[in-house]
Amino acid sequence: MAHEPKGREREQRPEERQPEKQRPEERRPEERKPEEQRPGVRLAWLLRRWWEEAGNASGGTRPTQQALASKVGVDQTTLSRYLNPKHASTAPPRVVETLHTHLRAPAAELERARELCRAALEENSRQRAVGLEPEPTVGTGTGTVDAEVPGVTSGDGTDRPGAPSRRRPRWAVPALVAAALVLAFVAGTVVRDQYAPGPRTPADGAAAGAAAVSGAPAEGALQWPLLLKQKEDLFTRGRALQHLLKEREYEVKADGFFTDETQEAVMDFQRRKHLSPDGKVGKRTWPQLVKELGPGAEGHAVLALQELLNNTGQGGTEVSGRFTAATADDLRFFQRSHGLAPSGRSDVETWLFLLVFQSPPDDAPEYQRDTSPLPSAPA
Repeated sequence: MAHEPKGREREQRPEERQPEKQRPEERRPEERKPEEQRPGVRLAWLLRRWWEEAGNASGGTRPTQQALASKVGVDQTTLSRYLNPKHASTAPPRVVETLHTHLRAPAAELERARELCRAALEENSRQRAVGLEPEPTVGTGTGTVDAEVPGVTSGDGTDRPGAPSRRRPRWAVPALVAAALVLAFVAGTVVRDQYAPGPRTPADGAAAGAAAVSGAPAEGALQWPLLLKQKEDLFTRGRALQHLLKEREYEVKADGFFTDETQEAVMDFQRRKHLSPDGKVGKRTWPQLVKELGPGAEGHAVLALQELLNNTGQGGTEVSGRFTAATADDLRFFQRSHGLAPSGRSDVETWLFLLVFQSPPDDAPEYQRDTSPLPSAPA
């Protein structure tokens, strides 16, 4: 009987080799879990594979996420979300195309990535239109732990509090999707009826402030958010207001805090426009304050527009104060996603939709965190 040479590992026979674990994107559609079929998750898997395989070419080196984020024009945290299928954040079309170029991904996969991107952003828009936040995605990527939900059923059929949520009843996803589509259709019909003739001022309503600040339509008609003096950080909407005031040459800080300084500027602006000087920014003041902007514009009003656009869930819009071709492309995509004419210019109706459809509040931008003052003490 022949003995294998010592010091040399026996080569595995083909039948002994363990099959490599397939990614969800490599499995057939019927083999994927419901959450793995969502376009946002599939896009994240595709972008992550581009990044992981970027150094496979002869002599190639895979770029770090920090270096890649700098080339794409986003921060590293944002890029990591684009590449994380477990908690995916949908990359906008411009970022997808830039990643494809810098990572030298296969040319044939660019159109597929564009289709997944469009489908994911449309899904996000439908969910926001009915007052829902996009469902957190759960996949099998690396770098982040699974979301935990108390009292879910594990794979072996036992209930384990705090176990990762990996399975759900077969009827749950189709039922939720059907309900979301019905609500989206109803909401879309109402909004269309309200705005089809052209830009108009939204109807008055007692729930204007609460409904609009939450980012959801109220009674079928979008309401301008109501901002007023308070000690809490108003985040993107507050900074947009202050940038628009700075555009009118008011000396205020664009930090999101609606202090005495901001209130006094608002009241002076209202007097100049023959409005009631109550210091509150709502349905009468916003339309007078916003400006129509287009390619080539510069200044604080552009900063306001870009901050709002960057926080609508598309992500990746550069906040530079210069209305570039990329800004126009991002704005047109937002307009198409919300049933507006894709003009690439910020008319009054576009400002209304931007102010309403804001993602949940986030921290102040990195460049402002060290300069944001404490809110003024209450009178």
